[in-house]
Amino acid sequence: MTRILIAEDEERLAAFLEKGLKANGFATTVVGDGDAASALAHESEFDLLVLDLGLPGKDGMDVLRELRARGSRLPVVILSARDETVEGLELGADDYMTKPFRFDELLARIRVRLREEPSGADLLLRCGDLSLDLRTRMAAVGGRTVELSAREFTMLEVFLRHPGQVMSREQLLSHVWGYFYDPGSNVVDVYVGYLRRKLGRDRIRTVRGMGYALSE
Repeated sequence: MTRILIAEDEERLAAFLEKGLKANGFATTVVGDGDAASALAHESEFDLLVLDLGLPGKDGMDVLRELRARGSRLPVVILSARDETVEGLELGADDYMTKPFRFDELLARIRVRLREEPSGADLLLRCGDLSLDLRTRMAAVGGRTVELSAREFTMLEVFLRHPGQVMSREQLLSHVWGYFYDPGSNVVDVYVGYLRRKLGRDRIRTVRGMGYALSE
């Protein structure tokens, strides 16, 4: 299993990243300061480091600088509220995302940096006559190909990974729109409507007072 080290001192964001990455099949370890991040990245076998720059102790730039000075080629994706893209990349970061960010974009960038080659089964999600190809990002229902927007794709992927399970609006907001979402927004209902129009109205059922579920 692919192992990701998350170095983030903001507890809520660290928990969000850990939950999202685990839901997508990664094993995660979370640390909240630069000294621990530097030690673990050096001593343990991780496949990628998600690194916040504003860490207590050694900051993220120091962690990255030490990592590359040791000759480590561990892929590093930087997260920061500060725009220090050029400096971070020059020190050897593989990618850089400025907060606030969308989780689906972070996930896509992590997958690119890992250059994952998942099995064919992992690339195709199915539920009855509904399928979603994670490589081409195309859906098919009843043999008919359906084009999806980025948000529609991510929402359908969440449903297909939890067929029949009731997903609350808050869960869908968190998975699809990421850490920085407005809990009072009706955007989930809007996008469920979009998917129903493309896939069929009975494909996603409303569970009154709880959320939505993909019909098995």
